[in-house]
Amino acid sequence: MQSRASTVAEYLSELPPDRRKVIAAVRKVIRKSVDKDIEEGMQYGMIGYYIPHRVFPAGYHCDPEQGVPYLALASQKNYMALYLMFAYVGTAAGTYIREAYAKAGRKLDMGKCCLRFKSLEELDLDVVAEAIRRAPSKGHLKVYEAQTSPEARKKRSAARKAARA
Repeated sequence: MQSRASTVAEYLSELPPDRRKVIAAVRKVIRKSVDKDIEEGMQYGMIGYYIPHRVFPAGYHCDPEQGVPYLALASQKNYMALYLMFAYVGTAAGTYIREAYAKAGRKLDMGKCCLRFKSLEELDLDVVAEAIRRAPSKGHLKVYEAQTSPEARKKRSAARKAARA
C-alpha cells in the first residue's frame, strides 16, 4: 500500500497505533545504523533511506529526481517490510542476513531484498543493524553503478535474448 504522505511524520500519523509502534522501533535502529551519507524521507509512498544528490548528483537512474534508494520501511496491508536494496540477492549483506537468521534458527521471510515481518518479534533488529553497518553508502553506490552501467545493461539484455531463443 503506497501512502500519499509527503513527510515521514505524516506517514507515521496515518498508521494504526500498533503498527506505528513497530515502525518507530525499526526506524530508530535504522537511523542509528546508517552512515552520514544516507538521508531519510518519503520515497515511493514509503519511508525511504537514500543516497542524496549532494553525494551522487546523477540520482536514481529510473527517476533522476530521486536519490539512489538504499532501503525503505513500509507498512503494507498484510505485513510490514524492509526493502533492503543494499542487500539484494548475491550481495554480502544479503548473504549475511540469510546466514545470520539460519544460524539463530529464526524464520526468515525474505525475497530478493524484501524482508517481511508481522511483528517486532519476527524481525531480528540486531541482524538488520549489523547488515546496514556492513553495507556503507559508498559500497552500495559501487554495486549500483556496476549494475546500471551501459555494459551491464547490454549484458543483461543479451542474456534475456539468449534465454528466449
